[in-house]
Amino acid sequence: MPAPLSKITKLPIWDLAFRPWFISATALSVISLSIWILFLHGKISPFSDGGISPLIWHIHEMLFGFGATIAVGFLLTAAQTWTKIRSLNGLALLLLTGIWLAVRVLLLSHSVNLQLLAIALQALWWLVSIGYLTYMVSRAKSRRNYQFIPLLSAMMLLNLALLLADIFGDTQLALHLSRCAILMFALLVGIVGGRVIPFFTERGADGAKVKSTPLVDKLLPVVTLLCVSVFFSGHFIALAFTPAALLITAGILHLLRLYCWDPISTRKVPLLWSLHASYLALGLGLLLLGVSYLTDIIRFADALHLITIGTIGGMILAMIARVSLGHTGRALKPHGSMNIAFALIFFGALARFILPLFQQASLGWDIAAASWLIAFSLFLWHYTPILLSAKH
Repeated sequence: MPAPLSKITKLPIWDLAFRPWFISATALSVISLSIWILFLHGKISPFSDGGISPLIWHIHEMLFGFGATIAVGFLLTAAQTWTKIRSLNGLALLLLTGIWLAVRVLLLSHSVNLQLLAIALQALWWLVSIGYLTYMVSRAKSRRNYQFIPLLSAMMLLNLALLLADIFGDTQLALHLSRCAILMFALLVGIVGGRVIPFFTERGADGAKVKSTPLVDKLLPVVTLLCVSVFFSGHFIALAFTPAALLITAGILHLLRLYCWDPISTRKVPLLWSLHASYLALGLGLLLLGVSYLTDIIRFADALHLITIGTIGGMILAMIARVSLGHTGRALKPHGSMNIAFALIFFGALARFILPLFQQASLGWDIAAASWLIAFSLFLWHYTPILLSAKH
């Protein structure tokens, strides 16, 4: 390896996947959401007439460019702790980050061929990431973590399928697949949250009385997978029933689980109450998704944003604020302004859901976007120096 390149790959940022991906994916969410809101208000029009539609671009970059990148970066980082096997680092991580960045640029190009190249590169990013995670957990025989491989593989297939569907003109199918992917994210949050939230609560909240929920823990993945299966199938075949009952059941199970984790005990610990709040948004979001099938008052898309903003956004912000400190050898004491960041995410999620009920959808979009932009900009401001510097 040439000396200058060797010097670059030994920089702290290339030590583990969480460092470059937390920074780049968070920055992407700020940039892409800014573009989307300016586009909605007619201020800019960066999208081509053919190829990927503006709506699907927005969904894709927030759900996969941001959400999946953070999730995979977290899992590749955590896997090193689980397996004691060195995770992706150095030149391999640098190249994979370069591929990720190329996808972001190419998806905004006005050439369908370049957008197809972006899809191919997105597939490569997924395959390398999942492949290396598979290598780590299988070599270490970490059977408890095998479940992440089919889950991430399903998300990869949904990711690629929705881009291809949209680029070839079936935006409705792409939208449906993106909603399936959000339900898969709900499954991922249920698995990871079910591990870390009670664990962190017991150790970090004074007087916390966390109760185990073995029956709920077994039921939730089954109910959620049934939700995904019924919802997915409903686009292609006429079913005699909707996923309403399953979604409501999943929501109630999540809320019951959360109650058993003693959320009130975390009210003075921002790194904990933010996790509990994001899990609350998951239970409420799934419950309201189910209710949206039974009444015209609640729109499916509005309820869905409780999950995309409150759960995915909230859980990610809470986790990356914690992981970025813990994995760089720092005390788990975030800057005081992160309390504002955590609160803003949930304020934005509520505004995005509630205001459309009063025919104020545009205001809801603006408040949710502004809340997100401030919250994640605060993360970037405080955490970029930490993620770029050596471990303490």
